[in-house]
Amino acid sequence: MSRSLNSSIRCLVAAGLLSGCSAQMPTLGPADAAGARVMADAVPPSSIGWQQEARARVAAANMSPLAASRVYAALAVAQYRAVNRIDDADSDGAMPQHGVGAGGRAALEARRGAVAGASAAVLSFLFSTRTTDFEQRVTMEANATPGNVHPQFALGLAIGRAAGAELVERLKTDRFTTPWTGTVPVGPGMWVANGTPAGATFGSVQPYFMTSGDQFRPGAPPAFQATAFLADLAEVKDFTSNLTDAQRATALYWNLPTGTHTPVGYWNEVAAQYIAELGLNEQAATRVFALTNAAMMDALIGCWEAKYYYWTLRPSQADNQIALAFALPNHPSYPSGHSCVSQSAATVLGQLFPAKAAEVNAWVADAGLSRMYAGIHYRFDITAGQDIGRAAGMLAIAREASLMQ
Repeated sequence: MSRSLNSSIRCLVAAGLLSGCSAQMPTLGPADAAGARVMADAVPPSSIGWQQEARARVAAANMSPLAASRVYAALAVAQYRAVNRIDDADSDGAMPQHGVGAGGRAALEARRGAVAGASAAVLSFLFSTRTTDFEQRVTMEANATPGNVHPQFALGLAIGRAAGAELVERLKTDRFTTPWTGTVPVGPGMWVANGTPAGATFGSVQPYFMTSGDQFRPGAPPAFQATAFLADLAEVKDFTSNLTDAQRATALYWNLPTGTHTPVGYWNEVAAQYIAELGLNEQAATRVFALTNAAMMDALIGCWEAKYYYWTLRPSQADNQIALAFALPNHPSYPSGHSCVSQSAATVLGQLFPAKAAEVNAWVADAGLSRMYAGIHYRFDITAGQDIGRAAGMLAIAREASLMQ
């Protein structure tokens, strides 16, 4: 695949600019990750459907990418814990006869129940007005297979609800709702806010793998008006002054603002497609979702910590002749959130699906360029964001066991 997005995808956002094509997600080729090829269950993993449910709720609630990352990560980690506890209970002899270890219907039902219980618990907390909808989905899934509700589904459901309750307790104290009481610094080279800064305390939110939000803080960006700063500023101005239709389409495609499933949701959907294509079972699927989504949230925490440490002004604030493809985000420029998210997801997915590494890395590059085409980021923002994302992704792979704690 080329280093730019498939032209059919661009049509999704280029409506009115370009025509004559239909939008669809990229076609995914076979993956050959060592250890990832797992015998599929009789039905697709139910975690795929629950993640899709989360993406729809995020879009309907007009959530920011920061809030969305919290939803996807908590849901995925709860699902992962629940499914693993099913297998732990079976190996300890805590499950009744016809345990899940050998696979088959019992394994399918227990894991489906675990995912349903964990998902309903987490989503009901995060979207409290939709609790009835989530419980109806649980009932539907309980009755989705032949015969009465399988006893293993009921047992899995109880284990899943307990795992979900643990994540709910974590969410209650994760510092996401901490109010900002600071002041925006002023001076040459400093970012200018439009009202209350967005996500000013997100860098202090509890991460999943990192020890703190500043663990991967990058070095300082080029000094305002220094040669390196002016070179990157000139590059952005050159892009925006000579923007092609294709570049504008790229900028709009990757924007994914509130009212969509957000950039985090984009990568969540890519993970879901890889899982479905390879035919992974519930246990393997929840592992992919948990590592990918938790890594993305950590990367965003690190990104926002750095944003409000350096307070770097946006390109259009340094040169008011720079034209924007859409409204300026209300947070500092350095580093780029899109690059933090995209590189963290691509790092995890590239490790789990090596045959997809080139594909996801091409999208990382495209996502980064899209923000320069839009006039809202410098190249040094993109590079720093990718560095944070790569570090967060590799840490997630190395510290996978911590998700069970």
